[in-house]
Amino acid sequence: MPQYKAPLRDMRFLLNEVFDYPAHYASLPNGEDATPDMVDAILEGCATFCEEVLSPLYLTGDQEGCTINDGEVTTPKGYKEAYAEYAAGGWQGLAHPKVYGGQELPMSLNLLKSEMMGTANWPFTMYPGLSLGCMNTIYLHGNDKQKETYLPPLIEGRWAGTMCLTEPQCGTDLGQVKTKAEPQADGSYKLTGTKIFISSGEHDLTENIIHIVLARLPDAPKGTRGISLFIVPKFIVNADGSLGERNTVKAGALEHKMGIRASATCVMNFDDATGYMISQPNKGLEAMFTFMNSARIGTALQGLAHAELSYQGSLPYAKERRSMRALSGKKDAEHTADALIWHADVRRMLLTQKAVAEGARAMIYSSAKLADLMVAGAAKGDMKEYERYDDKLGFYTPILKGFITELGLECANIGMQVFGGHGYIKEHGMELIARDARIATLYEGTTGIQALDLLGRKVLLQSRGKVVSEFTGIMTAQAKPHLLDGGPIGSMARACFKRALQWKGLTLRIMLRAAKDRDIVSSACADYLMYAGYVMMGHFWLQQALVAQEKLKTGGKESPEFYKAKIQTAEFYFERLLPRADAHKKSMLAPTSSVMQMDNEHFMFS
Repeated sequence: MPQYKAPLRDMRFLLNEVFDYPAHYASLPNGEDATPDMVDAILEGCATFCEEVLSPLYLTGDQEGCTINDGEVTTPKGYKEAYAEYAAGGWQGLAHPKVYGGQELPMSLNLLKSEMMGTANWPFTMYPGLSLGCMNTIYLHGNDKQKETYLPPLIEGRWAGTMCLTEPQCGTDLGQVKTKAEPQADGSYKLTGTKIFISSGEHDLTENIIHIVLARLPDAPKGTRGISLFIVPKFIVNADGSLGERNTVKAGALEHKMGIRASATCVMNFDDATGYMISQPNKGLEAMFTFMNSARIGTALQGLAHAELSYQGSLPYAKERRSMRALSGKKDAEHTADALIWHADVRRMLLTQKAVAEGARAMIYSSAKLADLMVAGAAKGDMKEYERYDDKLGFYTPILKGFITELGLECANIGMQVFGGHGYIKEHGMELIARDARIATLYEGTTGIQALDLLGRKVLLQSRGKVVSEFTGIMTAQAKPHLLDGGPIGSMARACFKRALQWKGLTLRIMLRAAKDRDIVSSACADYLMYAGYVMMGHFWLQQALVAQEKLKTGGKESPEFYKAKIQTAEFYFERLLPRADAHKKSMLAPTSSVMQMDNEHFMFS
């Protein structure tokens, strides 16, 4: 089983040398305490917790899974103790307001914490992770009493939270929500309905669970315009903050899942459960999707996490396992066969995992700076600033969520492939990573939904291509000074410059075709998203290579070998992975007729 080791060297390289996070934090109203020493202490402390507490529970948690008895869920052995240590360490309130008991540090620090926790043990990380959406929603949309009642125990970690959206008849199309909310004389509501796929819907880690629930008022208009949002606690909270009677919300079942078995995914039944409206009547969807961009970055982390963990399992195995001689001649003469890592095809797989993990990390860390600025705007009450950065982040998020989770799944499968037959055996843990990775492309919107959001909504409808022009402008500005350089840097710069122009041209072509053929948006969107992902990752690999080259000349915080490996990994990405974009380019421009022409009845003959 891979033993997680936090990649602190790569994290620090990005934070300090590529993206200049110290200057970024110094510019934030809540960044005063995020000094380099404080950030380093947080990284070190979190790494220790993840390596020594969470990582050892990953395999055993999957083997045991969660159990349910009369609506009460028991988590695997060790989870309750690990959560208590997590809460005692103050990790839950890292980026939340001091007035409610948090440390009020920048949101990106919470993301760094989540990356390490998620790579060490993704199913465990989902429990406190789901609380964050609940906390953010109450903080931005709750009234003063709701904030004072629910935020302190949530931030402390004594209580947990969920987000209850999906129902048996609807997932992405929330306009079909049927859960009812009947107003009561005391200002509360009685909610009745069933929600499914509710992560952390019931568990034994905290004394209370606060559900954020979408439901309809009796006179609500149809569709998404008629959805309201409610706080529904597992235990009713008394006026003095103590816990009262058990509410009539109960876990009806645990979902039997392919992966993340240690995470309690529940069917939740609301039977005249007492709830309290948050935000305004029929405005629930708007409130629910506040911070949705940052939530989707959190899911993108899963793609990074599984690429990283699978790589950490593959690399030592490839160095230790021996099979045949390398085609270029004997490498390990003292042994009867050479290590797997000497075989070019195995090196290709390892470098793919490394390039994806480190490229994805750079993409996410860059976006996290926008999330910090977005939160800073909200904290100041400057909603124009909040919306400006939310819009900028909105362009990144479908690419991050869709592209990185798809590549994370690929890397998890590669890890099994490196192990050969042993990768299919449970005791080695590689198939566990692959099973857990599979959900990442599905929840928080499937890859197809992310692709439609990117191309149909963000690029075509909302901006008429402006968001692509803005990002490709950043790409060309970075590449242009190096177009005449020799060696790998010049080659990578020219490739980025070419792809930036190509991306703009493809966007225009699809925009023009969509005016006559609306199906082109849906038929092209998945390829468009993957193309955008490969090109965007190329931009960030060039940025890393440029910094690494400069540090080789002037000296940096890492060894020369570290910087050389960065440039060599970038070379691999540009020569072996970026060319995949050409296939997506060709496919997205293909006529829609090959997709749409067949009669529905002819998909199968029996």
